[in-house]
Amino acid sequence: MRTINPWINFNGNAEEAFTFYKSVFGEEFTKIVRFKELSSEEFPIAEDDANKIMYIGLPIGKNNVLIANDVPEFMGKVNEQENRSKIAVSAESREEADKVFNGLSAGGDVEGPIGESPWGTYAGMFRDKYGIEWIVEFDPNI
Repeated sequence: MRTINPWINFNGNAEEAFTFYKSVFGEEFTKIVRFKELSSEEFPIAEDDANKIMYIGLPIGKNNVLIANDVPEFMGKVNEQENRSKIAVSAESREEADKVFNGLSAGGDVEGPIGESPWGTYAGMFRDKYGIEWIVEFDPNI
């Protein structure tokens, strides 16, 4: 297996969230596709959904891409406070772990402050301001 890339659903704010993530990770989007680009007679898109994101990709690290989309109104809402799977970021240094943790947790809720973990790593856990759950970790033994 080459990579596993997390894919997140949003309620119309995928572009806003990914612009925030881009400010932390410092990469450029690989692709942005809006629902209006897919509209056809066979697949009509409601005007309210036309500018929503069907696909957005943000490279993270050497081989990974964080992916997202907005859920069209006809499919209902995503519960942003549900217990979703966490996105784990393995940093290359304590400094990088601090930068990512502090950047992404800004405006969110820290569940576990970054620091020494019982399993010998430097780690922290939080839910960002968009409701996405993250774990940031640096393992000095890897």
